[in-house]
Amino acid sequence: VPSKTLIRTAEDFHNASRPRFEGIETTATISDFKKVIEQKREMVRDLRQEKYVNVIKDDPNITLIEGYGKLTQANQVEVNNSTYTSENILIATGASPFIPEIPGLKEAGYLTNESAYELEELPEELVILGGGYIALENAQLFSRLGSKVTVLQRSEHVLSDQPKELATALSGFLEEEGLTILTNTEILEVIKSDKKRSIRFTVNGEERELEADQILVATGRQGNTENLNLKSTGIDTKGRNYIPVDETMRTKTSNIFAAGDVLGERQFVYTAAYEGKIAAENAMRESHEKADFSVLPWVIFTDPQVAGVGMDEQQAEEAGVNYQATKLTLDNVPRSIAARDTRGFIKLIRNKDNDHLIGARILAPEGSELLMELAMAIRHGITIQSL
Repeated sequence: VPSKTLIRTAEDFHNASRPRFEGIETTATISDFKKVIEQKREMVRDLRQEKYVNVIKDDPNITLIEGYGKLTQANQVEVNNSTYTSENILIATGASPFIPEIPGLKEAGYLTNESAYELEELPEELVILGGGYIALENAQLFSRLGSKVTVLQRSEHVLSDQPKELATALSGFLEEEGLTILTNTEILEVIKSDKKRSIRFTVNGEERELEADQILVATGRQGNTENLNLKSTGIDTKGRNYIPVDETMRTKTSNIFAAGDVLGERQFVYTAAYEGKIAAENAMRESHEKADFSVLPWVIFTDPQVAGVGMDEQQAEEAGVNYQATKLTLDNVPRSIAARDTRGFIKLIRNKDNDHLIGARILAPEGSELLMELAMAIRHGITIQSL
């Protein structure tokens, strides 16, 4: 929520000063950046109270205990020196930013996507480490608000888990707005001098150096499991401290479930809610309902947005599907032409054997609006001919 409201703030400011239609002249100014941040804080406080605290406070079946909990046995949790026993336990402790071991980074100081939203002064120069969705959303956000932003990505292209065609097109649109995106980089060292940070790095093996007011680290996430004492229950973590579960959201200890970002996969709010629902129902009913992510829509809130559902071309190839991909660029869409915004494309992927839609990848302003219809078509096996 904090990122989404600031993304919309930056979008409004950007569009207000750049009309797409001839004969219109406008200007826009950020008169009080601190006020922008305070408005975000107020909204978060209100939502936390209205959508979470107030929802459960009057439920007689829910007891809210504030504190840091740790497991002591497979059916016991200790919080604030008190022990609570339960037949089943659900772990939903989320994830936090992963900070890589870079010489000098800790000493120089850095931002994460959480602390960046508490800045009360807009940085003039911002370097972002990482090229995933968190990095790109924040890069565009701060660039549109007025920061000079440079993105340093280790891989060949940003959004390394997405098709290169899509990532390259998005990079082009971001660079047109003034962002600098460097790929195939390796960070060597960070040095703090006065109020600046100096970053030494390589691009394709060639050493370079940048100075910035702030460094935002967006190099991935890690599970919040370090202090849970999972070993007391026989549960081992995987990767960056994530909890492995089966399709029913059970861990290897059958009465302990896990859901949400702490799993390390599909880190979206709505996915966490779905996983939590599956876990809770299986725990309370002693059932074995399986989570189904085969038709999971997802969105990256850059502008244009990146959105997808089902398979991409590589996934279809690996699954042995006889597929066909069709791409429609937005300069062929009358609605986009009328809006004077033809950035991006829509790509649909179908199974040639039965004409079923099996996937879509979208790069378009408000591209997420198309996802629900496409997800329904995939879920119910609707043919391309019927669409």
